[in-house]
Amino acid sequence: MSRDPVRPVVTIAVLAKAPVPGKVKTRLCPPYTLEQAAALAAAALEDTLAAVLQTPGAGPPVLVLDGDADTCPAAGFAVRPQRGTGLDERISNAVTDVHRERGGPVLLVGMDTPQLTGTVLAGPVALLAAGTQSVLGPAADGGYWAIGLQRPDPSVVVGVPMSTATTGARQLERLRAAGLSVELLPVLVDVDDAASARAVAEAAPTTRFARLYGRIAPGAAA
Repeated sequence: MSRDPVRPVVTIAVLAKAPVPGKVKTRLCPPYTLEQAAALAAAALEDTLAAVLQTPGAGPPVLVLDGDADTCPAAGFAVRPQRGTGLDERISNAVTDVHRERGGPVLLVGMDTPQLTGTVLAGPVALLAAGTQSVLGPAADGGYWAIGLQRPDPSVVVGVPMSTATTGARQLERLRAAGLSVELLPVLVDVDDAASARAVAEAAPTTRFARLYGRIAPGAAA
């Protein structure tokens, strides 16, 4: 009797900045203060980490952090530093480092989509475990909120212009040009500015992010 092949273990890695005022989510200012923007970023990160921990079928997760780990509680996560200058290098290096340490496919997500759930993340995890070569999660602003690869390849990420209205499209082109099969994930809204923060809070009212959003008066003293 033949045995079913063993599926590889997929590691979810979260690429994040430590929520330090003046260093994170500065596009929320104004109307928010730097301290309020950092608090919202911290809540978004907590929601993201919680969703990752609730994802079925994934291996032990990794937080790839820019900043001091002491400012970013991450129980259940191995914490590793980011490497590189531009965001493209940091994404590529994160996938490379996690793959080197863990082996198997890597699903890299950002901290800007606190509406994520374990159910949403289970989809790309299952795709990668089944052998899909890459996955890409488009963002409504033209970027992307997730990228997953069977194995690291700097040529598919490094050099893609980041933080533009065409970043997601350019990333998709790069993956396909490398000959990789790509499965597209649901389009999500990134928290980038006040309008997107409101949209995300209204769409996911039970999240830490939404609860904090509802309590904060923009620009008010702490």
